[in-house]
Amino acid sequence: MTLFAARAIGRWARGQSLVELAISLPVLVLLFLAAVDFGRVFYMWIAVNNAARAGAQYGSQNVVNAANSAGMSLAATTDGSNIAGLSATASQCTCAAGTSVPVCSGSSYNCTNAPMAIYVEVDTQAPFNTVITYPGIPSSITVTGKAIMQVSG
Repeated sequence: MTLFAARAIGRWARGQSLVELAISLPVLVLLFLAAVDFGRVFYMWIAVNNAARAGAQYGSQNVVNAANSAGMSLAATTDGSNIAGLSATASQCTCAAGTSVPVCSGSSYNCTNAPMAIYVEVDTQAPFNTVITYPGIPSSITVTGKAIMQVSG
């Protein structure tokens, strides 16, 4: 093999590598962006649920805090202050009928074992937007969180 032939083979190999990189790079970038978006939505889901839990913890301290819906919502939004567009709603219910507090309904409340219990519920939500638009997948969703706790005392 002559020196000229060896150089031509070397150039061909470098050109092949460049073509392979040009073909695979867009796929790798798309996979990277999808992983980033998945991580971001998972982080937001945890943060939104933690904010709901913070609001419910505030309300579950005593019956006075349980009646303070604005305080529970404030505790939730303060905990999630790094989440853009976070909103929180809070409510309370009781297992005992015949009070001014709404009666709890649903399987989330343990009214069988605690017939006089009072519960607080905090629901949170925040908008999430993907980094890029993926075909067939919505680029904007609402991430929600919920926490239900029994009031102490």
